Amino acid sequence: MSTTASSTPVRRTGAVVDHTAPVLGSLGLFTVLLGAALPLIDFFIVNVALPTIDHDLAAGPAMLELVVAGYGLAYAVLLVLGGRLGDLFGRRRLFLVGMAAFGLTSLACGLAPDAWTLVGARVAQGASAALMLPQVLATIHSSTAGARRAKALSLYGATAGLSMVAGQILGGVLVAADVAGTGWRAIFLVNVPVAVVGLLLAVRTVPETRSERPAPVDVPGTLLLGLALLTLLAPLTEGRATGWPLWTWLALAAFPFAAGAFWWVELRADRRGRTPLVPPSLLGLISLRRGLALVLPFSIGFGGFMFVIAVALQQGLGMTAVVSGLALVPMAVAFFGASLAGPRLVRRWGTRIVTAGGLLQALGIVLLALTFGRSWSDLSPWSLLPGMAVAGLGQGLQLPVLFRIVLSEVPADRAGVGSGVMVTTQQSALALGVATLGSLFLSLAATGSMAAALTTTLLVQLAAVLLTVVLSLRLPRTVG
Repeated sequence: MSTTASSTPVRRTGAVVDHTAPVLGSLGLFTVLLGAALPLIDFFIVNVALPTIDHDLAAGPAMLELVVAGYGLAYAVLLVLGGRLGDLFGRRRLFLVGMAAFGLTSLACGLAPDAWTLVGARVAQGASAALMLPQVLATIHSSTAGARRAKALSLYGATAGLSMVAGQILGGVLVAADVAGTGWRAIFLVNVPVAVVGLLLAVRTVPETRSERPAPVDVPGTLLLGLALLTLLAPLTEGRATGWPLWTWLALAAFPFAAGAFWWVELRADRRGRTPLVPPSLLGLISLRRGLALVLPFSIGFGGFMFVIAVALQQGLGMTAVVSGLALVPMAVAFFGASLAGPRLVRRWGTRIVTAGGLLQALGIVLLALTFGRSWSDLSPWSLLPGMAVAGLGQGLQLPVLFRIVLSEVPADRAGVGSGVMVTTQQSALALGVATLGSLFLSLAATGSMAAALTTTLLVQLAAVLLTVVLSLRLPRTVG
């Protein structure tokens, strides 16, 4: 398998040999997966560093929420636009621009002298991630085929899931290590050399791809999608910390109108033969529509779980950042192993693997809820191992397969749009999970015991997991 980007690669499809199609080699795949890992790691890496950031910058609860939400909002709002720009100007080019901007904004985060500067840098970092991440799936979709594409998408799913867990593990290690006295700043500064390596590799190993029929940017659709996500996620994220002021209720009231206006504009553009930001006709693909219906509750539960666990273990049990991160290692290992086994299991059992994964994840959540409920006072990372491992195994059987299902019928020339829609759904749901499950947990913990609050929150997540099990029965039996 080629390890460099070639201007005249060869792809074999059955008896036909295509001498012009770009081919993504092994090192190129590693490079784009590195680009996929960085944004997801940085969404979660701050969870374990929030207490230290609060202490150093006197941030306060509302400002800490903005450190998390500013990144997530900018990221979610601009993802579909990032996919469209890659289709238009070239995915490799946008990947390089996004990687460079991510390194620079990470440097700004690490050097931030006060809380407001950190929030601004985090917003810019999220925008940079939105330029980079959609190019990853679009490049894989456009430069691989057959078994190679299935393997690449499985590795993408493994990378995505592992990054979300590894973010908190890495954050705990870096904060505890206090490298050269940098403390929490190391969680951002570490991105700078990684981004430099990514840029050097991408120049040599990632082929350029773009849509054969690139469409102009859908300005009304972009603005309305941004408004819809902002009016939903901003009040849910900031409401509890700020005491639910009037603006939060006005924003929530405006959300259905903004969402309705966005859908009407997109539907109208689609019917007139234009290319909207999110083509309603794309949602006509059964695999994409039903796959997204599972990505949504899965990611809401996952995002909320990771935030709540970090707070509960550190503030509730007094664990250090590194110990609370290590508690997640069994989940990460099980997730990665299940992800790698996924392609072989899918060939034999089809999408019923997703159903089995949901049942295993539900079992893991139940084990964790029982563990927290019974032995809160003398809890240790070892006592969490069974529940974490089983939950991680179930998650690893679901997420990579769902990514494959969502993109299985998307035409190559719309890969950027399809990838943007999927990662926007995932990222918005992750942010929504932090906002909803996080607020539920913190509200319950403020009026009662943290153990009871955590158990209740896990049972709410269990309901979302069971919903994915039911929805998985409607998936196509085979994956393209």
